[in-house]
Amino acid sequence: AQAIFENEFLSLQSLPDGWKLARLIDIADYLNGLAMQKYRPSTNEIGIPVLKIKELRQGCCDDNSEFCSPSIKSEYIIHDGDVIFSWSGSLLVDFWCGGICGLNQHLFKVSSSKYDKWFYYTWTKHHLDRFITVAADKATTMGHIKRDELAKAEVLIPNEADYNRIGALLQPIYDLIISNRIENKKLAETRDSLLPKLMSGEIDMSEVDMNKKDLSIPFNAPLNPQDTELKTYGCRANNPDICGNNGLPNVCAFSSVDCICKKPSRAWKKQYNKLKD
Repeated sequence: AQAIFENEFLSLQSLPDGWKLARLIDIADYLNGLAMQKYRPSTNEIGIPVLKIKELRQGCCDDNSEFCSPSIKSEYIIHDGDVIFSWSGSLLVDFWCGGICGLNQHLFKVSSSKYDKWFYYTWTKHHLDRFITVAADKATTMGHIKRDELAKAEVLIPNEADYNRIGALLQPIYDLIISNRIENKKLAETRDSLLPKLMSGEIDMSEVDMNKKDLSIPFNAPLNPQDTELKTYGCRANNPDICGNNGLPNVCAFSSVDCICKKPSRAWKKQYNKLKD
């Protein structure tokens, strides 16, 4: 994605017809979070985790995350796929894929009613190194940037045809990153739920029928109705015994009740589309 962005935007010798120069604040809204210590859950509420810089860095909330009221204004509630920009302390820009939570201060939720996610994400990320340098130069206790830095950060807005063409290249990449992270989070939750039960003997895998012959599907075999880009019915690995997910409950086809492999090889997506055509 970075190579595409650099080729399309940063290698230009002159501004193409219909393109224009603008600033970050012209293409996106940067909503600062709330001081969530003022918005704790009431006695009768089930709180939602607070998204702070720590959670953004690790990509998820944990048992030590604070909670806030779910009754805060909807624009401060973060969902999977939202672009979050930490502008104080540890500066970073990333897609949040850790579930619903409340946006804490020192974090921007980046969104736009006019431009697509790929556009304002790539341009915000492009300026991140400069923002880090600015924050370091100003740091006394905790480095940060101010909104006027967003107003100084230049962007190039393509004409409609080029915008759609570039978006067709970048948006699927970011969509795949987001969907993979969400899937990995679900798999991790399933693993954490099942492993204690397997270790304690609450789940007895000895009674599960794992007929490897029936579930070993050739890589070039026709598609099964349950196949998708992200999963396969049965196992299509050439050598299942050396697969890193072999035997993993609810991930490996041989160890899942539904006989679905939920983590096929990287080559499977290309093969799936080839077989589909």
